[in-house]
Amino acid sequence: MKKPLILETRLGILLWHYFAMVLVFMVEKPLFMLYAESKSSGYGVSDVFQVVGHGLPIDFSVAAYLLLLPVVLAVISVIADRFPFKKIMQIYDIAVAVLLSFIFAGDAALYPFWGYKLDAGIFFYLKTPGEAFASVSVWMVLLGLISVMLLAWLIYRLLVISLTPMDRMLPRENRKLLASVSYLVLLGPLFIVMRGGFKESTMNVGHAYYSKDQFLNHSAVNPAFSLLSSLSKTDDFSLMYDYLPEEQRSQLADGLFQVPDSACVGLLSTSRPNVLLLILEGFGADFIGELGGMQGVAPNMERLMESGVSFTSCYAGSYRTDRGLVCVINGHPGLPKTSIMKIPAKSASLPSMAGQMADAGYTTQFVYGGDINFTNMKSWLYGAGYETVVSDVDFSASERHSNAWGVNDGIAFPRLFEELQQRESDGAPWFVTFLSLSSHEPFEVPYNGFEEMQPNAFAYTDSCLGAFVDTLRNSPIWDNLLLVVTADHGFRYPAQGNAQAPHVHHIPFIMAGGAVSYGPCRFDMPINQADIAATVLSQMNLGHSGFLFSRNVLSGAYTNQFAFYTFNNGFCYIDGTGASLFDADAGLCVEEDPDPDGHRTDIGKAILQTLHDDLERR
Repeated sequence: MKKPLILETRLGILLWHYFAMVLVFMVEKPLFMLYAESKSSGYGVSDVFQVVGHGLPIDFSVAAYLLLLPVVLAVISVIADRFPFKKIMQIYDIAVAVLLSFIFAGDAALYPFWGYKLDAGIFFYLKTPGEAFASVSVWMVLLGLISVMLLAWLIYRLLVISLTPMDRMLPRENRKLLASVSYLVLLGPLFIVMRGGFKESTMNVGHAYYSKDQFLNHSAVNPAFSLLSSLSKTDDFSLMYDYLPEEQRSQLADGLFQVPDSACVGLLSTSRPNVLLLILEGFGADFIGELGGMQGVAPNMERLMESGVSFTSCYAGSYRTDRGLVCVINGHPGLPKTSIMKIPAKSASLPSMAGQMADAGYTTQFVYGGDINFTNMKSWLYGAGYETVVSDVDFSASERHSNAWGVNDGIAFPRLFEELQQRESDGAPWFVTFLSLSSHEPFEVPYNGFEEMQPNAFAYTDSCLGAFVDTLRNSPIWDNLLLVVTADHGFRYPAQGNAQAPHVHHIPFIMAGGAVSYGPCRFDMPINQADIAATVLSQMNLGHSGFLFSRNVLSGAYTNQFAFYTFNNGFCYIDGTGASLFDADAGLCVEEDPDPDGHRTDIGKAILQTLHDDLERR
């Protein structure tokens, strides 16, 4: 029986590897759908086939990238004598199998929490693995590792099937030149497939988008491509969302955020109150009945709204704590792919509420029951003007392990009150910021108000808030206090519909305390989370001209009323005519109210482009 020639054997191995990897990517999609959206219903076999089919272009591209090294190895093997092609391919297959299994498992496991495909942001969180895995139990971690090992073994076995003929190869004879040329010619089609064809646009995740259902689009996207493509993004921020010619951008965006302090509604009885800013973890409107959410979860929050000044149409600027803190403290809207907190060279150039307060003679402090080093928070806090920081290390060992993320709110709120009492005894005016943490995955709290873990955790935080506010009211601290309550970002509950819909980013913004002499009242105009900074500072007659993207929404000049927020590679623009939810991957609005001329979308693009142009200049 005639044995296979080297050229034929190598070519067979390469072709098998290519199609085996495509097959792996195809099988991954229904498995992702089954795990990541296991609680949903309504997806049938036809949806699975559409997801697999629309994802094929990206799968072909990723498989081509993974075949580059084997092609080079094949060329070397026909040129160099005794080149251990089989052994190196086995090592390569092991590496590919392990890499893909981690990507697949990580993508499926994180999607229910993140709502978007795996990207380069995961590497920053892995710098502090304790916090990165705080949302999951030990059993989930073990199950994940077992899944990774099983996936890796299955992928490896599929890939190495083609290596068997290597044991039966004939000597190369005089076919080195022909084989080398043949494999080099093969690189041409590979590069074409990697690029995504001959069209002007190169391969991107948008090639897999086909539905208004974002979960189906995300299911179709190859997670390895999503991760690797995000690593290759340019560091030139001005090029990231360069949608419009400069003249059109300027016409649409310039002046949008410039709101002079004229005919301003005055809320305070004093221009120099002590200021307490409470930022509640993930406490979005979906859990606040007064804002259209679930009834009975946040009675204390609602009680505070009824007795103070409430802004009922405030929208979080982003979807992560590190972005939300920058929105509130620095008055800077969130960005889709960039966390300014993680870029000290940029964040240092932003003004901050703490900095403005310190310049006015206030002492400043930040209190948080978690790890202050997570997401570069500690560096950012001191750069923003906070003089002292209280974090998990300032609590006892038992207290700091009362929650997966650190100190439970039932312990942290009383400690906050002690810190305020100390501030009062010092005599100087103070600005204190508190960040809660119990209303975060895994939602394990010492409270039994609701059967489901999510509303139960938020109800626990609300109960802690209520007890704390009652303690404040019964103390001398209340009389000269401006209490500001908001959230770092929203939360989707129940997990249905678009994960980036406006109701998911809807958050509270309340001003209360003994220093508030106006109201109680409600303001219903759409505003941004980033507007909190300018609005609070203007009430205290403190300058906010350096806050380029924060507006005093209590000014009589706030007539161009809109809200703007971003999510992972997209934005939403909301005004009196409706809302436009734009997905940059798909290049279109995935949800919108009637907007025939696309005016809302154009304004949103101009804002996003302006924000990145400004960041590049900093």
